[in-house]
Amino acid sequence: MSAPVTVASGRVAYRMRADDARLGATLALVHHSFAYMDGRIDPPSSVHRLDIVALRTLCDVGEVWCIGDRPDAVVVLTPRSDALYLGKLAVADSHRGRGFARDLVELAGARAATRGFAFLELEVRIELVENQTAFKRLGFEVVRETAHAGFDRPTSVTMRAAVPPSPTPRNG
Repeated sequence: MSAPVTVASGRVAYRMRADDARLGATLALVHHSFAYMDGRIDPPSSVHRLDIVALRTLCDVGEVWCIGDRPDAVVVLTPRSDALYLGKLAVADSHRGRGFARDLVELAGARAATRGFAFLELEVRIELVENQTAFKRLGFEVVRETAHAGFDRPTSVTMRAAVPPSPTPRNG
């Protein structure tokens, strides 16, 4: 685990490493948090392809950040050509509505700035209008619609936010 970072709310976030003992719990949190999409989105979520090996790889090629020892919230950050991609944002049911997602988005903005990216980017399925609304409240805007292979209609939207979306976290 890397040095902890204190976010604006005062919570502490940790960057997970590929050998972190909490990766199994992190994977379970992501799977549980995305389960409500089953049967609601088409095609099914890529979360079904996420296993412990893939999560370990994401720790090495990107950044996996968590808040809480269980963990209570997690986000995966992956560099793209001109933006830092924010993916697999998950918050435990018992911690929803308490600003954990905002904390992780703000941390992502700070990490993007540190790495020289001008934007944060994410994708939201067309059907998940409530998620699109939530990300709009966090400063994201829709920049394009995309279709998964084999679909002749848009299946997701790409959203972007300028960096940094909030104050930079401080090392703790």
